[in-house]
Parts: sequence; structure tokens; C-alpha cells
Amino acid sequence: MISKAFQSIISQMSDVFPKKFGIADSTGLILASNGAEIAEDIMESILENVQEFDSDRVFVRNGYTARVIDGRPYPEYVVYVEGTDEVSKYCCNAICVTANNVRRYYDEKYDKTIFMQNIIFDNILAFDLHQKALELHVDVDVPRAVFYIKVVKKGETGIYEVIRNMFPDKEKDFVINIDSSNIVLIKELKHDKSAKTVDSIAHQILDNVHSETLMGIVVGVSSVCENINQLNSAYKEAQIALEVGKVFDEEKLILNYDNLGIGRLIYQLPIKLCELFLHEVFKKGDLSLLDSETILTINKFFENDLNVSETSRQLFVHRNTLVYRLEKIYKLTGLDLRKFDQAIVFKVAMMVHKYLTSNPMKI
Repeated sequence: MISKAFQSIISQMSDVFPKKFGIADSTGLILASNGAEIAEDIMESILENVQEFDSDRVFVRNGYTARVIDGRPYPEYVVYVEGTDEVSKYCCNAICVTANNVRRYYDEKYDKTIFMQNIIFDNILAFDLHQKALELHVDVDVPRAVFYIKVVKKGETGIYEVIRNMFPDKEKDFVINIDSSNIVLIKELKHDKSAKTVDSIAHQILDNVHSETLMGIVVGVSSVCENINQLNSAYKEAQIALEVGKVFDEEKLILNYDNLGIGRLIYQLPIKLCELFLHEVFKKGDLSLLDSETILTINKFFENDLNVSETSRQLFVHRNTLVYRLEKIYKLTGLDLRKFDQAIVFKVAMMVHKYLTSNPMKI
């Protein structure tokens, strides 16, 4: 349909500019022209490394002036004009600006991915959402999950194409390029919405991206939403999963909103309430009084379910040495970790302290 809109531009421009010109897609297919036939080898030279060209400037190849039409994440169309003189450049710029406006209008009106992007970014009114979904033939009541893919270690190639190739069905699965380090996948789960399936998809993304790009990524996974109205909330859940994981599960590469545990609860608390809790718990002092060796002892003690014998064995210290350290902690903080209820309070306090010092982004 966009080719008809482009052809209309070309036809109108032909009455103004005494040149032969046209618009092609990134594969070299001519979508619209005023009769400007172009040899295959010349078209190939125009399109060579076209993704690297700035959409604000024209470039010259084999007797043709060309300019890419801005697109996200990569240019999809290119304007070409026969000739390299100033008139050719002016003509190319004029066509490109007009075509770019048409493309944006087309995307807003007909592009399903742009529609989904507007939903997760909360850029569409609830009143308009269902009507727009009906116009675009997008299923409203179908289960979907949102996967937020964040690059933590860059590689040599882009991540968008890898994700797009993994999920090529543009009618059901939507890949949204936020920037070079952040990609969102909205995945339809019509046939199987089990937690196992969702987890499997996240692992596929992790494995494929690493094997094809050597990039380091983390994946935030939302709850399964049953209706298109819930996509914005699901997007926020995937973001929260990454934020909470960054604080409490630094080693995990896949973080599911449904499995964040007490970390999710702490994240939802107001900062002031967290500060009051720490002040209440540590009346004698705070966690800053504890050195790294003591913190290691505490963590190992919790890992071993408050078992003194097993903890001392794993730390390679005498049982009495461990007891002495626990007594020291009690004197500094007023909490006896050998008592279950006080150990729970201390564990939560450690998590709250870590949350506050990490300065997380509230979503």
C-alpha cells in the first residue's frame, strides 16, 4: 500500500523536476518511479552499506544522487535521482522529505508494530485502542508476554536483526527497537502460555544472541497478559524484573516478574518507609559497621539455614570462632542471628539496605 503513496509523490514531483527518479526498498525493488530504469549493478552500488548512511544527507553513486528515507531501526527505502548536479541533489532532498512524511503517516495508520509500540509506551487512549486493533486486524483477546532484552556487553553486530530473525511472523510477534542496547519483544502465546514455554523462549533469546553476536544480555520477562489492554502493564513488569534483578539477583541473566520474591515487595516500598525500617531495626548501629569478612559470614550462615556446624565447616573456621563472630554481630546490631525471627528481620534489612544503596530506577 505504501508503494501507491510513493508513486503518487513521484507523479506529482515529475511535473516540477526535469529529472528521472524513483524510490526503492532496501532489497533493490523499485516501488515507485517516473520511468527511471536503473541497471541492477548500479542499484547494488547505491544500496551498498546504505544502512550506514545518514538520512539527513545525499550521497552520489555511479552517476546517481541518492538519500535514504529515515527508518527505525534501519532505513527501509532509498530515493534515487539520475544525475549528480545541484538540481539532482535538490530534487532528491525534496522527494525524500515528502516521502518520509508519507512513511510516518503510513506507519502510524497501518503499521502493527508501531501500534504495539504506542500501547506499551502508553501513547494511545484506551477509547481508541480497540478500534485501532480492529482496523489493523490485531487480535485483542490473545495471551502475550513481553520480553525486555537489555545489552550489558556490546558486540560487533546489532541485536535487532537477530531477534527479528528469531521471530519473523510480523503479524503475531512484534520486535520493537528502543535503541541499540534495548529491544522489546511482544510474543503471542496462543497455543501454549505455560511458564515453561515462556522460560524456554527467554533461554532461546539468550542463547541465540550470544552465539550470533557474542553480546552479553539480560532478559526481563513479564507475566502473561490475556488482553491487549494489559500490554502496557506487562511492559512495565518486564522493566521492573530487570531493575529488581540488578539489585538482588546480579548473576541471573533471565529475570521473570513472577519469580522476584521478596525483592519485588521491597522495590514497591517508598524510599522513606525503607529508611524508617532500617532506623528501627538497627538502633545500636547500621550495616556500615560490619566489615566484608563479617558480611561473608552472615551470607554463608543464611545459605546454610542458620546451621552453625555446616557454616563453620564451609568457612574453614572453628565452631567457636563462628559463635564469636555471631556474638560480635549481636553486640553491633542488637540482632541475634541464631534466633529465627531475628534472623528474618536481619535478612530483610540487608536486602532493604542493598536496595537503597543501589539507587534503582522507579518504574
